[in-house]
Order: sequence, then structure tokens, then C-alpha cells
Amino acid sequence: MLTYLVRRLLYVIPIVFGVMLVTFTLFFVLQSPEAMARNVLGKRANPENIRVWMHERGYDKPLILNTRTGEKLFDSIFFNQIKSFATFDLGKSDVTGRQIKEVLRQGVVPSLLITLPAFFVGLTISVVLSLYLVFLRHSPIDTAGVFVCVCLMSIPAMVYIIFGQGVIALAFNYFPAFGFDVKGFSTLKFLILPVTLMVVFHLGRDVRLYRAIFLEEIAQDYIRTAQAKGVSNSRLLLTHVLKNGTISLITLTVSYLPLLILGSLLIENFFGIPGLGNALFLAIQTTDFATVRAFVFVGALLIQAGYIATDICYALVDPRIRLS
Repeated sequence: MLTYLVRRLLYVIPIVFGVMLVTFTLFFVLQSPEAMARNVLGKRANPENIRVWMHERGYDKPLILNTRTGEKLFDSIFFNQIKSFATFDLGKSDVTGRQIKEVLRQGVVPSLLITLPAFFVGLTISVVLSLYLVFLRHSPIDTAGVFVCVCLMSIPAMVYIIFGQGVIALAFNYFPAFGFDVKGFSTLKFLILPVTLMVVFHLGRDVRLYRAIFLEEIAQDYIRTAQAKGVSNSRLLLTHVLKNGTISLITLTVSYLPLLILGSLLIENFFGIPGLGNALFLAIQTTDFATVRAFVFVGALLIQAGYIATDICYALVDPRIRLS
């Protein structure tokens, strides 16, 4: 396994490098650093202000290779950024000047307080409901359940947010419609509604997907053999179908890892939660390209970490799988 993990970690380097190359092309090749400066400083910014802004951030360097006399060949925007990211120096915000590491540090706790409960509650409810529909497969309840799942999938996330804020929070005054504060158990009143909405967002899609996985599993020959031996339906679902469908569940659930860390952009923004999703939304709104690039870099690392964790979970769950 150690050899496999080392090889997978080495694969991460060219993949992340490719992601940063694409990001660099979008931010510095398709538009000029001068245009970035004008987006931040405003259209009335004079050339001197633009020059100072670019110099402070190193955007006055050549893009790829520095052919200026007396300067280092790799002293350029691209290689300086690669060097910074390689040492996990995420730099400063183009708009506020804050260290991006500080933005990540302050936003990760509010994001996890929202996404972790939503993930575990949503996963539990989705698996239980999908197993129940499989238990009652081809029945009117199964048909109605699939219909409800399709309806839930068809409703945009904005509708859920507007309904949650406008009806549940404001009209009935059950939960705060905006704001966030970490103060012991009183924090729950700021979390219940956003977490519930996040669970409902994905409930229809997840239940329908897990149901399809379990239906495919229950049609296997070993299930028929177990049924012929008189195994009860409840034991059949919980012991055989759920266990053997875990591989597919791992593939789907571990893919949520970047979302768990980076938060939910819409939920955090509309409810005023100071998490990473809200920070990314504000960076996009204010054309804070340095922050956006840092989030892309962190997201790429998290996705690769999720893939590696998926492979490890495969080997732990299924003894037939060997990492080599």
C-alpha cells in the first residue's frame, strides 16, 4: 500500500500543476494584469496607481519567462505563483490585502458547522429511505417515493432558500433568517435551518441514486441464493445489499470532501454565514482574483485527497481489493 500511496501522491503534482496552468491562463492570458487592476481600483484609476498596484503584487513581471537584462529567467508571474503555492504561501487578497491563509482559517469552522451535520444527516436519511424503497420495490409506495424524489430534484436550490428565509424564518419567526454567532448551544438556532435546507437540496438526488445502486445489487445471484436459504428481507437488505453496495456509496460520499471543507456558496451567502463559501462568493463579486486562485488550488488538493481516500476505503471495505 505504501508504494501505491507514494505513486498516487506523485500523480497529484502534475494534476495540480495543470489546474494552476489553466487558472493562470484564465486570469493572466485571456485578460491583462492592467485590466485586473482597473477592475479593483475602478475605471478612473490613473496610470501611476495602476503601476503601484501591479508592482506590489508582482503583476508587473513578464508572464512566463523573464528575458529582461540582469533579471532571473524564471522571475515571472507564472513561476512566482507556482513557487508560492508549492510552499503553501497563498499570498494576499487583491482587494483587501488580507492574508488568504487567515481568510481560510477563519472561515473553515463556520463552514464545517454547516456542512458536516448536513452531510451525515443527509447520508443517513438517504440510505434509510432508499433501502425502504428497495424493500417495497415495485409497490405504490416505491412509485410515489421515486416521484417525490424527481420533484425534489426539479426544484432549484434558490427556491428552497427563499422558502426557508421567507416562510419558515420570517413569517413564522422560528429561526434567524440572517446572521451567525458561535456561542455554545445558542449557535444551534443559526444552524438548524441552513443544515435542513442543505439536506433537502440533495435528498431527492441521493435517494434516487442510492435506490438504483441497491436495486442493482439486489438483482445479483448471491441475493437469490440467500433468499432461497430463507434469509429474512430485513437481514438481506442490511447485511448483504447495504454491505456490498458500500463500494458505490464510498465513491459518491467521498466526493463530498471538497464541499465539506469549502462550504456551501449559496447557503452561506444568503444566510450571512462567514464561511469559506461566503468568502469565495465575495471574492468573485469583488473580482478578487488572488483569493479565487487560492481557493482553486486548495480545492484541487482536496479533490485529489478525496480520490486517494476513496481508494483506501475501497481496500478497507472489500478484502478482494489490493492497493499495489
